[in-house]
Amino acid sequence: MKQEFSYEIVEEIAVLSENNQGWRKEFNLVSWNGRPPKFDLRDWSADHEKMGKGITLTNEEFEILSKAIKSM
Repeated sequence: MKQEFSYEIVEEIAVLSENNQGWRKEFNLVSWNGRPPKFDLRDWSADHEKMGKGITLTNEEFEILSKAIKSM
């Protein structure tokens, strides 16, 4: 049985790329099921009605990743 869920893109931070079908790899702040928003990286259809698999990061995880990228 498919489980229902809700999401709200609270802030669109960056579009990293777009393919020839109009799907975009986006970095956003997304609230899932009414919970506090998390950083989110995934592919989205142009209308944000469909999404691909992605990753979500808490503020703490984003801080660690950000520091790791800056130190490269």
